[in-house]
Amino acid sequence: MVTRRRVIRTGLTTVAAVSGTAAAMRPMLAAGKPAAHGTATAGGSPADAVPAVPAGTPLFDEVYRGRRIQGFTTADDDRMGILVDGRPLHVMRRVDGTWISMANHYQPYPTPLATARGAVDVMGRASLAAAPVHLPFLQP
Repeated sequence: MVTRRRVIRTGLTTVAAVSGTAAAMRPMLAAGKPAAHGTATAGGSPADAVPAVPAGTPLFDEVYRGRRIQGFTTADDDRMGILVDGRPLHVMRRVDGTWISMANHYQPYPTPLATARGAVDVMGRASLAAAPVHLPFLQP
């Protein structure tokens, strides 16, 4: 039986669920908006942004789907530094010699360049978060 109390309770539950979902989705929706190169994203200031001064041997530097991707080797040749629009993309080399990234760690790629392109494909218009850790291929 439908009562006024049940209708009001269902309505309030629906409003709470929609509001909570909207609040949870807001950062993801804001991340989908492309930020200008070199500027901070939502909630950050330009001082919080990671400096994009690479300090390794450059391997590639290209624009892919409107995103600038750069690759560098570090002091150890087994380490790779990749920047997407000046922000670091964590990549790992697998035992079989292929590479994976944190953007899509289920899909291996044969080269670091292919890994960076695959990450750009997966990320779409979203940007990488500023890394608060010190990375060896970035100069402070």
